[in-house]
Amino acid sequence: MENAVVIKNNTEAVNVIPRQANNDEQLIELWLHGKAPSSQEGYTNDMKRFLEFTGKSLSQITLGDVQQYSDSLGHLKPRSQMRKLASIKSLFTFACKIGYLPFNPAAPVKLPTVKNDLAERIVSEDTIQSIIDNEPKMRNKLMLKLLYYSGVRVSELCSLKWCDVQEGKNGGQITVLGKGGKTRFIALPAPLYQEFVTFGKDSDRDSHVFRSQKGGALHRSQVMRIVQAAAKRIGLSANVSPHWFRHAHASHSLDNNAPIHLVQQTLGHASLNTTSGYVHAKPGESSGMYLN
Repeated sequence: MENAVVIKNNTEAVNVIPRQANNDEQLIELWLHGKAPSSQEGYTNDMKRFLEFTGKSLSQITLGDVQQYSDSLGHLKPRSQMRKLASIKSLFTFACKIGYLPFNPAAPVKLPTVKNDLAERIVSEDTIQSIIDNEPKMRNKLMLKLLYYSGVRVSELCSLKWCDVQEGKNGGQITVLGKGGKTRFIALPAPLYQEFVTFGKDSDRDSHVFRSQKGGALHRSQVMRIVQAAAKRIGLSANVSPHWFRHAHASHSLDNNAPIHLVQQTLGHASLNTTSGYVHAKPGESSGMYLN
């Protein structure tokens, strides 16, 4: 019965609970199940570094080990520290929840306070347009336009296939499978849809829209390199990522009086509070304007 936990009452077995995981590797696989590929990659790297740092199995790790690891992250930005520690806390919470561990050594560890730096990652409409206009390659230019006009996440862009691009009411539309397995239908402006029609006229419906040189789907790291090269081309020194186009989409559409619920629906935000954060990040006025 090494794969089960037996609960006894007065030496008499009354219930047998199958063991959910036999080792740390299997536990981590269960924990990662159902998460987005990009999240799985990030969590796997986080846990690999953590376990290498401690040199222990999960059952041997103490609160002191987690605290020492937290201290070792001091050279990173608070947001990166928070993400790595959140990964560890999530795994230990899961391990206790399914009975793999009797105690959660990461529970008392507090996540670092992170300043809301969203405003630093929102660039102007002119800047976005300049990035797009100065991209010389047709595929990459179309990719940048889609990131901006649809606000899709990089994982959603990479998984997009030609069968997901359809004619719409006033142009075209794309179908994307987002976080939590939720499907979104996003309308595209007519001129952008026509560019898609021209670009993919000889493409197979089941092939990816944005393909690598080997013919498969682009990896998000390749999209990152394309975006960073496009930003540097116009002299941007900031570490621009594909997600900046999503921020720009939200901010600029709200600036141009798009209904906030429509922006929420387009971006696939689970909460309206997330969408409203873009309004607060660029306030139109403050009480200081009323001072002499």
